[in-house]
Amino acid sequence: MNIQTLIEQRASRNHFDRHRNLSPAQIELLATLAGRAPSAFHLQNWQFIAVQTAEAKARLARLAYGQHKVEDAAVTFIICGTLNAHRQLAQTLEPMVSAGQLPATVSQSWQQMATAALEQQAQAQRDEAIRSASLAAMTLMLAAEGMGLVSCPMSGFDAEGLSLAFGLAPEVLPVMLLPVGYAAEGNWPQKPRKPLAEILRFA
Repeated sequence: MNIQTLIEQRASRNHFDRHRNLSPAQIELLATLAGRAPSAFHLQNWQFIAVQTAEAKARLARLAYGQHKVEDAAVTFIICGTLNAHRQLAQTLEPMVSAGQLPATVSQSWQQMATAALEQQAQAQRDEAIRSASLAAMTLMLAAEGMGLVSCPMSGFDAEGLSLAFGLAPEVLPVMLLPVGYAAEGNWPQKPRKPLAEILRFA
C-alpha cells in the first residue's frame, strides 16, 4: 500500500476492538517508526509512553474525562515533547558524527544554533516540543494504518494530572493521547475535507 493510499484512507476512529491486543514487538515497531519523524537540529525531542495494562488504561481514562477509546484500544500512547533537548544535542548527534554522516564542525554549529534559539527561551522550547511531538504522532498514525490498525489523536485530557499520575519529569510535556488498535464496528469513514481552493495559494 503506497503512502497516498494510506493518507486517503486514514481517519480518526472512535471504536476499537477491546478484545484484540498488540504484541510488544508491534508496539516497539510503532514507536521505532514514530522516531523516524523529522525534528529541528535532529533534536528528536519526543518520548512515547505505551499504556497497555488494564490498570494504567483506567487511570489514563479518568484523566481523559472518561473517553472509552483510551481503555478499548489495544494501546494508548502518551505522545510527549521534551524540553531542554538542546542540552543533550552533542550526545544525540554523536552517532552521525561517528558514522561519518555529519562533520564534527557541523555538529558543533548545530549545537550552537540550537542553544542560541532555545536556551532560556521557554516559549520557543514549548513550541518546538509540540511541533516535534506532533510530527512523531502523525508518523505513528500512518505507521499504524500501514499495519492494518486504526488510531485517534486526542487533545482532551488533564495534562497536569497526567504528568503526576505517570511520573513525567518536569522537562517532559504531554502533547496528545493516541489510542491505537484494531477497528470495531461503528466507525465513520474519513470525513470530507475543504476544497483545495480554500487551503492552497501559489506565490
